[in-house]
Amino acid sequence: MSKAGRVIAFPVEARTAEIDRCARELDRIHGNSALQFWKAECRKLADELSQLGLAEDEIRSQIFAFQAEVQSAMARRYDTPAVGRNRSDSRS
Repeated sequence: MSKAGRVIAFPVEARTAEIDRCARELDRIHGNSALQFWKAECRKLADELSQLGLAEDEIRSQIFAFQAEVQSAMARRYDTPAVGRNRSDSRS
């Protein structure tokens, strides 16, 4: 809760739909387009958190957490599922 008694919609790590959307988009675009998209998304999130009354240091912390979650989501897109990974090796 903020000082005004409002409920604040964070932590941003819980925004899985936003995290997945950004990971998909960043996987699809590259170069300057990706950079511009990413800056706009982080700015939009920072503005939203600022309007909710968070202090600059907390906004920065939430942006860093969001960035880490998006990076993890991008990495998971390329992970091979453990189930069945070595199945063909064990049959030899």
